[in-house]
Amino acid sequence: MKKTKELKKLLAVVFAGAIAVTAFAGCGESGSSSDSSSKDSSTSGELMSNEEIIKKAAADGKVGNWGLGNEYEILALLQKYDLPTKYLSEDFTMDGFDQDDITLASAMTFNELGLVKNDYDGGYKYGDTVGTIDMNDEGVAMLEDNIFCTKEFAKKNPNTVKAFLYASMKGWKYAVENPEEAAQIVFDAGSSVSSDHQLYMAKEVAKLVKTDTKGKTVSNYGNMDEDAMQQTLDLCKKYVQLDDSSAVKKLEGFTLDDIRDTQYIDAANKSKDGKFGTLEKTDVTIQLKWLPQAQFMGYYVAQAKGYYDEVGLKVTITPGGGDISETTAVNNGTVDFGVTWVANLTSANAGGMDLLEIAQVYQRSGLELVYKKDLFTK
Repeated sequence: MKKTKELKKLLAVVFAGAIAVTAFAGCGESGSSSDSSSKDSSTSGELMSNEEIIKKAAADGKVGNWGLGNEYEILALLQKYDLPTKYLSEDFTMDGFDQDDITLASAMTFNELGLVKNDYDGGYKYGDTVGTIDMNDEGVAMLEDNIFCTKEFAKKNPNTVKAFLYASMKGWKYAVENPEEAAQIVFDAGSSVSSDHQLYMAKEVAKLVKTDTKGKTVSNYGNMDEDAMQQTLDLCKKYVQLDDSSAVKKLEGFTLDDIRDTQYIDAANKSKDGKFGTLEKTDVTIQLKWLPQAQFMGYYVAQAKGYYDEVGLKVTITPGGGDISETTAVNNGTVDFGVTWVANLTSANAGGMDLLEIAQVYQRSGLELVYKKDLFTK
């Protein structure tokens, strides 16, 4: 039992590092415990609608979120239904959900949701007794993992940027089409989670890369969908809290042109061979948001398959989770490229950095709210 609980915490903390790098002020409140329901209980009666579930959980004060920059979609969802924008502070296990302290819990599709549903070691084994509310379907989705560099680096090294994106997107395409092999490649690269969970993650991440917020299949990986990008920026303006008044004013005035440039990914996707002329820099580094895991499988696949070598690049993949965040590392020149969320980049630029998104890897939000069906029947 002790070993299982420790593994649950280890698996769940994978996501903690991915969102804890850039923390903003939250609206969390401490929760109180209640009697735990049985995992084996079957549902009876008619399941409530999403709106009814959200309103009931909010009235009970049992909507949960981590509150580290991922709360914006939850705030938007609550406001959509004219509810107070309050939530419980969720830790990086799903124990609060398991014990019914939180009845509508935040979960990333590729991590926490898998722990809740699956029966592999470390999982909570709820299977199909749980339901989910999808931020994309609710119209409050915000885009997550992208590739970025500084505006100066892109301007000085356009061929290098295009070649890097070409090889990276080739890696992502292969990973999406071959999730089992991609999961093994990441596992061999030093994954800190089990191979079973890594495979689950790979299959779920593939869905985020190849499907947009409206459920349509994406043909050009890394594409920056105008509507999804604008929605993310608009939600940032509404919900991101910054202490500095000049940063707040700067954020309010942002347009998409202040945070992204589509020319590099467009050129990469149009290329047949990844040849863009002389590369200005051949040794480059990309810093991830967290440790090796399938969340970043495209880069590991591109490296393992030799796609970076093919375009004349030597690429070093640096795990995140250290003392220096990916936005800071890129901005100060420690690394050339980084992986971050749109909200992180937008906030960093409002605070004085000069970062530029050059590809949007995840095409839809990976955030869902998970609930036990037997707690929300009429």
